Amino acid sequence: MAKIALITGITGQDGAVLARFLLEKGYDVHGLRPYSAVPDEGRLSDISDDIHLHYADMTDTSSLLRLVETYQPDEIYNLAAMSHVHVSFDMPELTANVNALGTLRLLEVLRIMGPQSGMRMYQASSSEMFGHAPAPQNENTSFEPCSPYGTSKLFGYWSVRNYREAYGLHASNGILFNHESPLRGEEFVTRKIIKAVCEIEAGQRDKILLGNLHAKRDWGHARDYMRGAWMMLQQDIPDDYVLATGQARSVKEFVEAAFSYIGRRIDWRGQGVDEKGYDSKTGACLVEVDPALFRPTEVRHLLGDASRAKEILGWEPEISFEQLVEEMMEADRVLPYGQTTKRYAA
Repeated sequence: MAKIALITGITGQDGAVLARFLLEKGYDVHGLRPYSAVPDEGRLSDISDDIHLHYADMTDTSSLLRLVETYQPDEIYNLAAMSHVHVSFDMPELTANVNALGTLRLLEVLRIMGPQSGMRMYQASSSEMFGHAPAPQNENTSFEPCSPYGTSKLFGYWSVRNYREAYGLHASNGILFNHESPLRGEEFVTRKIIKAVCEIEAGQRDKILLGNLHAKRDWGHARDYMRGAWMMLQQDIPDDYVLATGQARSVKEFVEAAFSYIGRRIDWRGQGVDEKGYDSKTGACLVEVDPALFRPTEVRHLLGDASRAKEILGWEPEISFEQLVEEMMEADRVLPYGQTTKRYAA
């Protein structure tokens, strides 16, 4: 009999990637979708006939309980979140309600079902919980979140640990460092860069406006990380794991990699808000800094140490940074005849 998986946040990047992965494993996949007047299910268009979507919301305990009681999932993946760090400063209460209290509501549902139900839960924690903590960061690093998003995720992380110890729940935290794919939303800096470079190549725009060019992130591929999330729930003993590539690159380096794919090299001139990136051949300004895009407090350097996941789970990232950028560019690239490659390629 097929295992049943319930994915909150299934319409997001990670949810869509995980749904495909679990379908390949033979799972019966169910997903939570909050009601919206403008449905956001494009990432699932090619697998819509293979999954089951249900209206529920992380701010509504009764809807979560009803879903879990009705479908009795073997595995629950809590990926739902207000996940944009910059926006979390503008909407801190909503961020806390969804990310922190939403996780608590789901844990309460599992507590009601009891450990005898055999249900296992994965909680999508975040490297943003580390904040200003010195790199590299692992499971023993102190948390120093510096955004409402990071703080809300830390509440969820500790709630999972508390419920695991107090009620014997099989609940694990995946502390995932930045992970991208062609399914990443345009509001995130990686997809913003990729899309802009493609439009510059097609002559549809002149430059990119970015915030902190020197922020460093440990960027991996969402497929590797969702595979790791699944591996956590296959363990007999629940625990918490960092997933990361162990290599950090700045926003500038991501920009350089994207432009390199279309045969352009960037020369950087100036400092601070006056720093700009120029095409090495034409001298055209392609990148500028927009101070409005700075966060009130910036996480400057996130670099993960996934040694524990490699030792216990046997997890290793399989997709390189260069392959990631290439895949994202291919998916978004505007072709000479005016068409765009399929947006939601898995």
